[in-house]
Amino acid sequence: MTTLKARLQSDLTEAIRARDEVVSSTIRMALAAITNEEVAGKVARTLSDDETVTVLTREGKKRREAIEAYTAAQRSDLADKEAAELAVLERYLPAQLTADELQGLIDAAVAAVRTTGLEGMKAMGAVMKQLQPQVNGRADGAAVAAAVRAALGA
Repeated sequence: MTTLKARLQSDLTEAIRARDEVVSSTIRMALAAITNEEVAGKVARTLSDDETVTVLTREGKKRREAIEAYTAAQRSDLADKEAAELAVLERYLPAQLTADELQGLIDAAVAAVRTTGLEGMKAMGAVMKQLQPQVNGRADGAAVAAAVRAALGA
């Protein structure tokens, strides 16, 4: 069992003992998503910590989208519930990159790819491939792609 999954299970036990409904239900949901990912496909497997972070990031993104939708629909009660769940999930995610840190990584990746002769949008895939391991779980993929496009001048 991975250390992150073990930490989630340990924290679930503590939340249940403390009768903390928000934390316990959120961690249960996260563990269910991890289990679903483990049994998806033809062969069951155990997720690594990086893969677990990817699943938790996906769940966090769902919460952010739900918050936006509920806020637009003027359902602050449901938006608050989603925000509380997001806060619990963020305890297990790596710290998000600041805009300056992200831009520094993008500039370095663009410079490295330009040495291979790729320019403009033709370099987009190569830059993203180089950035992905560095920003996985630490920045929103759509925001990274938009910043790369801007850096490439497209």
